[in-house]
Amino acid sequence: MKVYTIGFTKKSAATFFELLRESGAKRLVDVRLNNISQLAGFAKKDDLEYFLKKICRMKYIHLSDLAPTKEMLDAYRKEHKDWETYERQFLALMDERRIGKKGIKRTISNGCLLCSEDKPEHCHRRLVAEYLERQWGDVEIVHLG
Repeated sequence: MKVYTIGFTKKSAATFFELLRESGAKRLVDVRLNNISQLAGFAKKDDLEYFLKKICRMKYIHLSDLAPTKEMLDAYRKEHKDWETYERQFLALMDERRIGKKGIKRTISNGCLLCSEDKPEHCHRRLVAEYLERQWGDVEIVHLG
């Protein structure tokens, strides 16, 4: 099973949608806590859902269970906690939520995890993909950007 990941920051709409269209992903799985922020531009929920359908023929799904808590995100961003602490807390949250055990495998399979960060290294979408790979074992992760 392939799991793709993508971030929209520092990408034009053209680049973003072309990466998705060329990937072969069947759906976009939004793992952001806030998917309606004005900062999201073309990646706001309603606009994104429309563009995905028209440009990529993809479905849009929002899975907030795959997002960090507001407190966790605020602590990392506003209090400048280190990445290792954030990663450890986020993975514990995934365990607590029993993410690998929920019936999301079909939704995630050949789907693309979306978050805002431009690169996956310090983004929870990478952590989600790697977590599911450890839980399920048959996951190939492809970072689109």
